[in-house]
Amino acid sequence: MKTALLQITSSDDPAENLDVVRAMMVDAAAQGARFILTPEVTNCVSTSTTRQREVLQHEEDDQTLAGLRDQAAALGVCLLIGSLAIKTHDVDGRFANRSYMIDPQGQIVARYDKIHMFDVQVTETETFRESKNYRPGDKAVIADTAFGKVGMTVCYDIRFPALYAALAQAGARILTVPAAFSPVTGAAHWESLLRARAIETGCWVLAPAQTGEHPKTRGKTRHTYGHSMVVAPWGEVVIDAGTDPGIHIFDLHDSSVSEARRRVPSLTHVRRFDGP
Repeated sequence: MKTALLQITSSDDPAENLDVVRAMMVDAAAQGARFILTPEVTNCVSTSTTRQREVLQHEEDDQTLAGLRDQAAALGVCLLIGSLAIKTHDVDGRFANRSYMIDPQGQIVARYDKIHMFDVQVTETETFRESKNYRPGDKAVIADTAFGKVGMTVCYDIRFPALYAALAQAGARILTVPAAFSPVTGAAHWESLLRARAIETGCWVLAPAQTGEHPKTRGKTRHTYGHSMVVAPWGEVVIDAGTDPGIHIFDLHDSSVSEARRRVPSLTHVRRFDGP
C-alpha cells in the first residue's frame, strides 16, 4: 500500500497550517497514497502559552480536526493526524497532545493522548517542560485499520521501549511516532531509537516529523529536527526525509512484518522474571 509521510514546518496559526496540510494531502493522494501521516502538533507549534490559549480549541470545536477529517473523506484515504494540541476541560487548564486515526469516511477510529511528557534540559540554554502545559495520557492505544493494527505513540514516547513491546504483543504490526524532535537530541538519538523499536518488535515504524524554524507571532523561536523516517521491521531505514518540508511516499508491505518475526521471533520468547 502506498503510504505518505508529510514533513512540515507548522507555525502558530492553525488556519494557515490546515491549508498547507490539506494541499499536501491532495498531492499525496494524487501520487497514489492511501495512508497519509502528519507530524506531532500539526495544528500549532508555539512556545507561548498565551498564544496557545488564544488559538487552540476543544476537540468538538477544533477546525483543524474537522478540516482534516473532511479532506480524508473527500480523498478516500486513511489519515493519521500525528497529533493536535487540544484544549481540555481539566481544572488546571492543561492541554492534551492527542493523536487521531481517521478512516476513509472521515470518522475518528482511535484517539491517543501522549503518555510521556518531554521534561528535559537538552543544553544549558534549551529546556523543555511539556508537563507544565500538557497533561499526560494514561492509556496505550491500537487503531484497527483496513491494513492492520497500528500502535499509536507520539515523539518522546520513543524512549520508553516497554510501551512498544506492549503494543506489539497486543497485535500491532505498524507503530507510529509523529514528532517535533529537538535538533540536539534528534542528531544524537532519533534514528537509533526508531531503528531499535522496529528491531525489537518486528514492526514498521513510521515517524513523520516537524522540521526547521517555525514561524511565530509570540514566544521564543522553536526549531525542530526534521528527518521524518520510515524503518522496516528488520531495521532498515527506508526513508530519511532530511530537513526540507515535503511529501515522502513508500510502499508499506505487511509481509515484511511476518518475515522479520519469522527470522527472529523474539515476541514469542518474552519471559517473566523476578527482581531486581
